Amino acid sequence: MESSSTKDSASAARQARFGSLPERIRFEDMVIEQRVGSNDPAGDGYSPEKSWISYSCLALDLGL
Repeated sequence: MESSSTKDSASAARQARFGSLPERIRFEDMVIEQRVGSNDPAGDGYSPEKSWISYSCLALDLGL
């Protein structure tokens, strides 16, 4: 008899915790808008420190 009450209380605890989906998050709450820096042509030159940001090479991606 105690076994069934334990199962019922465990079932009730699971239902209370996982019985419903969480509240939906609005798209506006997931998006962060940030201002982009000014367009400075002198600052857009080659910078070896920042070159890795936009570097893409298929051979490196494949580990060759």
